[in-house]
Amino acid sequence: MTDVMTLMEVGGPVAGMVGGAAYLRARHPAAYWSTVGMPISTARLLGSYGSVMDACGLTVPPSRLRAWAVQACTHREVRPVPPRRGLIRPTSTGLRVRLRLAPGQEPADVAASAERLRHAWGVHGAYVEEIKPGVVELRLIGFDVLRKVRMPRKTGGGFLKVPVALREDATPFVRDYRAIPHQLTLGATLSGKSMFLRHLIAGLARQRVALVGIDCKRGVELAPFAPRLSALATDPVQAAELLPVLVGLMEDRYDLIKARQGIAPSTPDEEITSDIWGLPEEERPVPVVLLVDEAAELFLVATRKDEERRDEMVTQLIRLAQLGRAAGIYLEVCGQRFGAELGKGATMLRAQLTGRVCHRVNDEASAKMALGDIAPEAVGAACAIASERPGLAVAGDTSGGWSRIRTPYLSLTEAAEECRETAHLVPDMPALEPFRPDVPAVPVSAPASLLKPLPAAE
Repeated sequence: MTDVMTLMEVGGPVAGMVGGAAYLRARHPAAYWSTVGMPISTARLLGSYGSVMDACGLTVPPSRLRAWAVQACTHREVRPVPPRRGLIRPTSTGLRVRLRLAPGQEPADVAASAERLRHAWGVHGAYVEEIKPGVVELRLIGFDVLRKVRMPRKTGGGFLKVPVALREDATPFVRDYRAIPHQLTLGATLSGKSMFLRHLIAGLARQRVALVGIDCKRGVELAPFAPRLSALATDPVQAAELLPVLVGLMEDRYDLIKARQGIAPSTPDEEITSDIWGLPEEERPVPVVLLVDEAAELFLVATRKDEERRDEMVTQLIRLAQLGRAAGIYLEVCGQRFGAELGKGATMLRAQLTGRVCHRVNDEASAKMALGDIAPEAVGAACAIASERPGLAVAGDTSGGWSRIRTPYLSLTEAAEECRETAHLVPDMPALEPFRPDVPAVPVSAPASLLKPLPAAE
């Protein structure tokens, strides 16, 4: 009887601890990782590092001097040595450790064994990043950071840099217009494409840039951000009038650059430029970001007259994509599909859009339109996105790299309020003034009266 009571006294708290740990893991994975997961994974890494590296084929024969020293001092069998491990640095989402590769190894060798390392040390994901020649950083992620997105404090933002999502390796996905000037964003209805666009607009609204919108859905997506927009076209007819103005603006900026290139023998090398970023700050024009929502509406035609207008608009978009970067004009093209079936020029325009973001799509062909020509292995990952996770996407670029990302929730009210508060940052651009959207006045509710009304006379 005494033994049973003792067992119950000990088992009760243990069962409570196990139940609490299971609850944390299911409901609060970040707290579970900090309290339970991180110590366990660290102990596994320290205790099995050598054997795991050997099983993954990441060990090499020791040098002759080391082999002689081992045999002379310990008389033990000489075993292959793994990459030299640095200090283990815990983070709020996982562990980071730097490895110095042995002679003959390359980062791709470690990256190829990332899935084995993930299972061996009981973590959610393992990612490899090259720090410098011969040194890589192994980033272990303790839980699914994309289930409930929390952006890190340091996001790496800046001028023309907008952190819009979180990568699956817990690093921010930053939309950098200086590095990737043009981007194509695809996604089916309710896939999170509009949320991605909200974050872009809210981030750019705080910067000294001109925002131009083309929303052929009568402006239902971009009209709430009208206070911060320099121009807005809400149908194909207005878009056909706006695009030539942007092309003319680009040509004027090229004339400014050419005038600055009147190179004299005494001109310093740093003053010779081929884009607006080489101009002095007082002469540099304001960057322009063109946001095109539902690009397919620009391609669809019903009559021959519409077809001529469509061809002209597509030609102007292609010119902006080919030549706009040097003039400080950047394109952000969004849609549900973007392939050759849209009409002449669609494939050529897509080829000029360096960055690609593919949300959940309805068919494999749509994923191939976004990622098939830059990262074919990412097409399967895009097709596997579930409808229960809006905002989840696959991001890639023409370098061939890709990763899963997810955009945090941002309400339309918050994004619109950000645009209203930064309306004073709209740059003065006379060429775009005729297309400036009308901003409705914000209704102000009358304050409640504290006086008691007089009783009505009979």
